[in-house]
Amino acid sequence: MSVELRPLGVKCNIQCQYCYQNPQRDADNVTHHYDIPKMLASLAQENEPFSLFGGEALLIPLADLETLWAWGFARYGQNNLQTNGTLITDAHIQLFQKYNVHVGISIDGGGELNDVRWAGTYRKTREATAKTEQAIEKLCALGIPAGLIITLHQGNARADKLPLLHTWLRDMEQLGIRSVRLHILEIDNPIIAQQYALSDTENLAALQSFLELEKTLSQLRFDIFHDMRCLLLGDDAPVTCVWKACDAYTTRAVRSVEGHGQRRNCGRTNKEGIDFVKANIEGFERYLALYHTPQHYQGCQDCRFFLMCKGQCPGTAFAGDWRNRSHDCAVWMQLYTILEAELLAEGKTPISQHPARLALEEMFIAEWIQGQNLLIHQALSRWEKAQVKI
Repeated sequence: MSVELRPLGVKCNIQCQYCYQNPQRDADNVTHHYDIPKMLASLAQENEPFSLFGGEALLIPLADLETLWAWGFARYGQNNLQTNGTLITDAHIQLFQKYNVHVGISIDGGGELNDVRWAGTYRKTREATAKTEQAIEKLCALGIPAGLIITLHQGNARADKLPLLHTWLRDMEQLGIRSVRLHILEIDNPIIAQQYALSDTENLAALQSFLELEKTLSQLRFDIFHDMRCLLLGDDAPVTCVWKACDAYTTRAVRSVEGHGQRRNCGRTNKEGIDFVKANIEGFERYLALYHTPQHYQGCQDCRFFLMCKGQCPGTAFAGDWRNRSHDCAVWMQLYTILEAELLAEGKTPISQHPARLALEEMFIAEWIQGQNLLIHQALSRWEKAQVKI
C-alpha cells in the first residue's frame, strides 16, 4: 500500500498537456491551503511511510517540508517524494540527505523529448527540463540517485524519437540511475489522444525496444518487464498496483491524504474532476464482470493472461468506464505473449500455460465473490498443497 500526502492537491508549477489530473484543474478543484496538524493526524492513523505527492509537492515552503519529513523520519526512518524536479535546490537536497528522502522524478527524456511537460513557452519549458536534468545529475553525484517515471507519447516514443530516448537512458545509467517506470499515456479525452497518444502498434514497438535495450544495460531496469515476468511466474507479491485487482472506489494500493487531512483515492481513477471520498467497503465487481464478459464487449473472457493482467488499471479502462478492461489491452496482451515465449524458452512454466490455470482462476472468483482479494502465489500455494494431499 502507498500513502500519498498531497498538501496542495493537484496544484502544479507546470502544465503537462496529457496529465491525468487535468480534469480536476479544469473543474478548478485546486487546493491553495493546508493544515499540517490535520495532515499529520491522518498520517498517524494510516501508520505507513508516506510519499509527498502532487501536483507538484515542492511548491510548499522548505520549513513545512522539513516539518513533514522530520515527522516521517522520526516514525519510519525514511521519506518519499514524487516531483517533476524543476524546483529542486541545494536546500532541498540537504533535506533529502538529512531525512532519508527517496526521490522519484517524472521526466519524459532530455531536451525536446520532455516538451510536452509544458512550462508556458518553449524557452521556459526547455529551461525547466534543464533544471530537472541538473537535479538528477546532482543527486546521482551525491549518491542518492532518483527513480524516474517516463510517460510514452508522440513527443518521445515514436520511431524517430526512440533512438534519442535510448541514448538519454544510457546516459542516465552512466550517471547512476537504476530504476525507470514506464507509463503508457492515460487518455481521458479525444483531443489528448489525437495530439499525444501513440497507436497500439507504436506503443508495443516502443516497449519492445525498451525490452531489448534493457538486455544491453548493466544495471538500469524497467519496472514493467520485472512486474510482468513476476506475474507470469506467480511471484506477484512485489509487483506494482496496476497488476492487482483495484476497486476504483477504494484503490487499496493508494491511500491519499489531502491538505486538510481528508482521505481520497488514487487520482488515476478520477474521471469527473472530483476527488471522491474513499469508500469503506472494497468490492471486486469489475473483475467478476471482466472474467465473464466476452472480449468484444470490452471484457476479458477466455484470456489466458487474465490472472496476470486483470484488465489492468481501471483508470485506463475503455471509455473511462472502470467496468471495462484497459484500452491498452492489445499492447499488454502482445507484450505478455513475448515474455511468455521468453520464459518458455528458458524452461520455465508461466501461469498462462500452467496446468492449474483454470483452477487458480476459480479460486480468485470464489474470493472476489466473498469480497476478498487474492494473490497468484497464494492461490498457487493452495493448489500445490491440495495436490500433495491427493
